[in-house]
Amino acid sequence: MSTLSNSLHAADVAHSIHPYTNARLHEEQGPLIMTRGDGARVYDSEGKEYIEGLAGLWSVAVGFSEPRLREAAMKQMEELPYYHSFAHKANEPAIRLAEKLAEMTPDGLNRAFFTNSGSEANDTVIKMVWFMNNALGRPEKKKFLSRTKAYHGITVASGSLTGLPGNHRDFDLPIIPVTHLTCPHFWRNGAEGETEAEFTARLLTELEETIVAEGPDTIAAFIGEPVMGAGGVITPPQGYWPGVAEICAKYDILLVSDEVINGFGRLGARFGCEKYGFVPDIMVVSKQLTSSYMPLAAIMMNDKVYNAIADNTAKLGTFGHGYTTSGHPVSCAVALENLAILEERDLMGNAARLAPLFQEKLQALASHPLVGEARGVGLIGGLELVADKETKAAFEPAGSMAARVVKHAQEAGLICRNIYETVALCPPLMITEEDVEIIFARLTQALDQAADWARETGAM
Repeated sequence: MSTLSNSLHAADVAHSIHPYTNARLHEEQGPLIMTRGDGARVYDSEGKEYIEGLAGLWSVAVGFSEPRLREAAMKQMEELPYYHSFAHKANEPAIRLAEKLAEMTPDGLNRAFFTNSGSEANDTVIKMVWFMNNALGRPEKKKFLSRTKAYHGITVASGSLTGLPGNHRDFDLPIIPVTHLTCPHFWRNGAEGETEAEFTARLLTELEETIVAEGPDTIAAFIGEPVMGAGGVITPPQGYWPGVAEICAKYDILLVSDEVINGFGRLGARFGCEKYGFVPDIMVVSKQLTSSYMPLAAIMMNDKVYNAIADNTAKLGTFGHGYTTSGHPVSCAVALENLAILEERDLMGNAARLAPLFQEKLQALASHPLVGEARGVGLIGGLELVADKETKAAFEPAGSMAARVVKHAQEAGLICRNIYETVALCPPLMITEEDVEIIFARLTQALDQAADWARETGAM
């Protein structure tokens, strides 16, 4: 390890607290320090190259070295590095971005509210929905419906919508009124002998029965990721989303599409709601909005939601919510340039064109001894690992095998992510066929190494 690397390593261990990290283990092993990026590749402090198989955190569409985004940020920094959006103030990049998003997103989503992250955006959605229903004289209509294994953020409120144990344990969550419905994962949650269509029907029945039991007048919104990301890359069963939309409309329940991971071409379509055939009342986007070069998220809403909120601001004299950096001009300028690149280089089309190869390589690994299910759509995929293919029994302790595979992949020069028992992939939209081949060659090598260890130790 170089002198600089050693110094950074020691400083990190001494002073940093890392998200989603075992702090005591980090004190022992320290960080992998990344120092530069080039396209779909990143390099650590020792100069080792990795292909980024998770696009950072599901987020870098254009690669890790796009000069146009750097130049857009620098230009805006020179002209107007910061201004706020409070009390009728505005800046051109935020105005243009709201206009662009209204153009790009499905018909009817005409208004944008900017935050710094998806977590803040979903937190804001909760407050907006409560504000709306109070304005409409429906103070009891405050409950949210989510799903187990959902991921909607980590603030106190958005973390309550999230349906993952690790985000709730010892945080005293959920803390808002939310009901978590069955995760729409047919392979894992389908009953014995149940068809996919029957599974969908069962979940829709559960949704409607929950609404009736709780009382439609108490339920404000259903929130969901079209494809669940951080819960393990879970694709919905056929007919699920149109059915959810129909039931929500029947009981006057808002439908919120969390597209923080799905949006801007990840699934081979512009947005997940378009892929699965439903129109939300509210959509949340982030991550690939700026390729995460700058923090930014947007809440898009239809006129029904906007008008109820707007009327109440007229009654109260203000909308008492917002962030110091809502609509930050540098972030919005970077987002505009990022979206321009997506369109000019047809990166959403590139994702759609590469999807068949990516999914073919993914499905080929379903026969691997460690893999129980291979699932994905577009340029996102997950491999759920099992100790026993027939019973679908997981390895013990939970998540240990997926962590081992990810460790071997990193040694081989591939960054991916373990989510409980699932190994997740989500590469940048600008990858090539050659990159896809490399990703799966390195992942296969990692799986083989982990399987050899499992045989040698009797773990399988």
